[in-house]
Amino acid sequence: MSTNLDLVRATYEGSSDENGRNLLAVLAPNVEWTEAEGFPYAGTYVGPEAIVAGVFRRLATEWTGYRAAVHTYLEDGDRVAAFGVYSGTYNATGKSMRAAFAHLYELKGGKIMRMMQYVDSHVVQQALLADVK
Repeated sequence: MSTNLDLVRATYEGSSDENGRNLLAVLAPNVEWTEAEGFPYAGTYVGPEAIVAGVFRRLATEWTGYRAAVHTYLEDGDRVAAFGVYSGTYNATGKSMRAAFAHLYELKGGKIMRMMQYVDSHVVQQALLADVK
């Protein structure tokens, strides 16, 4: 039987396709996914379809080489935290960024019920801004 930590880890450590499949497999039907204020996709998305459309599809089309590299996981019962660094280049400006993040997951019965993102959104916002000439 997989632990909550194993379930979350499997959403970060494979190829993009594997991570996506693994994530969809463990999202509860009514999962609440909150992107941090100041992040380009800020807000709370409810349900896998809303998360894919509002976050992941946009990441895939608006960024080149977007990646969430986790360096540390912590597990506390039904909660798992993943700490790492986002990186990528924003297509509209050609600017790249590296931003520290933390994701806090709450799981129940092997399903992700809630995710809360914490991120250095200032660094991300700098990549979104076009240079003024």
